[in-house]
Amino acid sequence: MDNVNQTDSGSEFVLLGLSAHPKLEKTFFVLILSMYLVILLGNGVLIVVTILDSHLHTPMYFFLGNLSFLDICYTTSSVPLILDSFLTPRKTISFTACFGQMFLSFAMGATECVLLSMMAFDRYVAICNPLRYPVVMSKATYVPMAISSWAAGSAASTVQTSLAMRLPFCEDNVINHFTCEILAVLKLACADISINVISMGVTNVIFLGVPVLFIFVSYVFILTTILRIPSAEGRKKAFSTCSAHLTVVVVFYGTILFMYGKPKSKDPLGADKQDLADKLISLFYGVVTPMLNPIIYSLRNKDVKAAVRNLAIFQKHFPQKLFTKR
Repeated sequence: MDNVNQTDSGSEFVLLGLSAHPKLEKTFFVLILSMYLVILLGNGVLIVVTILDSHLHTPMYFFLGNLSFLDICYTTSSVPLILDSFLTPRKTISFTACFGQMFLSFAMGATECVLLSMMAFDRYVAICNPLRYPVVMSKATYVPMAISSWAAGSAASTVQTSLAMRLPFCEDNVINHFTCEILAVLKLACADISINVISMGVTNVIFLGVPVLFIFVSYVFILTTILRIPSAEGRKKAFSTCSAHLTVVVVFYGTILFMYGKPKSKDPLGADKQDLADKLISLFYGVVTPMLNPIIYSLRNKDVKAAVRNLAIFQKHFPQKLFTKR
């Protein structure tokens, strides 16, 4: 065990990031910073309008506000670290900060998986059982649903982070990633990680497999109901109420599937290119997806567009009439 450094609060990890591609670092610093500002602005505006506009005080927009807040928390847990790594020659992070960042990122990712399935259920009830919607999706129902999403994601992250923190780590403390991504950290362990692997597998089934299955089944019923609507205008109107959520689901889970499901190259000469591609894909998942969510909901939802338009046009001149009844 001479080659093992037992981790403690004073230990450090080195984040490799794009160190092998220094010419790309400044370019990606500007790009990621710009995207992060768009994330803060776009999701911040959505949170504001869902709070201030009484027309958006419904379960769907309550979940949307939670999703926007979650995206801000998720990116804030990782993007400042990524930006710092682009500017700092010695890209180190303490043991405590590393696992703190790991906990936040994992918790936000798991919470989003559950929250998206809750939003699918909301759309299922709204389209398939519209007369019962006010009763089924009352405030006494949708608020605990959102709280349970946050609680479940935090609990899963607590388990995974605690198991990872108990591991001893080798002297080779270089994490081949931008952040303390849990799989990248586990590769540095100098002990049997089978418990961690099994636990991760179970967590993936619960927080990826089950929500995807639930969303899929929900949309099977939703599409079946929409196709039974006799008029084309009615079908278009019904589909428009769930198209934004469906788009977000496809982007979110599609990126995860591509990131972890794509085949690995066996050509050692292409290892560096594949490593760079993997890192850029992880950036897309971590930054581009949260940036797209408010754009998707703003472009594909007339209520959100109207609320944002009121906020932009009348905030300065008529703040007291900002959200009058339309």
